[in-house]
Amino acid sequence: MIALELVGVRLEMPGRVHVVFLREREGERRVLPIYIGEPEAGSIQIGMSGKVPPRPLTHDLLVDVLGSLGADLDKVVITDVSEGTFFAELHLKTRQGPLTISARPSDAIAVAVRAGCGIYVDDSVMDTAGRIAQFDDDDEDDDDGQAPGEVDELVDEFRDFIDSIKPEDFAP
Repeated sequence: MIALELVGVRLEMPGRVHVVFLREREGERRVLPIYIGEPEAGSIQIGMSGKVPPRPLTHDLLVDVLGSLGADLDKVVITDVSEGTFFAELHLKTRQGPLTISARPSDAIAVAVRAGCGIYVDDSVMDTAGRIAQFDDDDEDDDDGQAPGEVDELVDEFRDFIDSIKPEDFAP
């Protein structure tokens, strides 16, 4: 299992598709881009900003419900990718013991940001869908916590990757 850090969310044009970017904390520092929906993209961005809405959003509500039930979100794990669809799990610590719940990665990431827990990916998923990206660690962060140009560079690399794949690349 590989520990990840959330780099950010980006709206891709012209298709208006949202992509969340996760990067290995250590090692090769590969990047895992995942297409996500608009509501989840907005929720992740709100969670990253640290702003607290006047009323709980859906992902805030889930964290509140877990806490009220005495459960803690231990970690989120992206477990699989099949035909371009990613799968994830919420790993909870409960009074009755550990509990694992299946989730969409976008929802799992939005909850993880709010709960302050780690995000991980199975090695095989990173080997399949991860991309190598080079960054200058000396870049200063901008207001949203992302190094200048970092997401742009990821998007360009991801776009090149998407342009190069063929349907038969996903055949068993």
